[in-house]
Amino acid sequence: MLIYNIQLNVDDSIHDEWFEWMKKKHIPDVMNTGCFKESKIYRVLSPEPEEGTTNYVVHYVCNNLEDYEKYQIEHAAFLQSEHKDKFGSKFTAYRTLMEKA
Repeated sequence: MLIYNIQLNVDDSIHDEWFEWMKKKHIPDVMNTGCFKESKIYRVLSPEPEEGTTNYVVHYVCNNLEDYEKYQIEHAAFLQSEHKDKFGSKFTAYRTLMEKA
């Protein structure tokens, strides 16, 4: 099992719109690629974020490296650019791939 982990720092000025968009549009679009079997979004409590921001972590679970690579090749660029086009520089995202030990 692999977890595609995205850590996001979101400016509070867009927080409510961003959070609704993530729940209703972006995460469902990622899941609709068929590359992942589960997703979860978490608000980070500690360490506290910089003033005026909120931090989140989104986990997408896939069965194998092939599913992850398919997502990266066929879908990631479009979905990430859609996110950036909508919210510009009001968020930052750091992405990692993790494997259950």
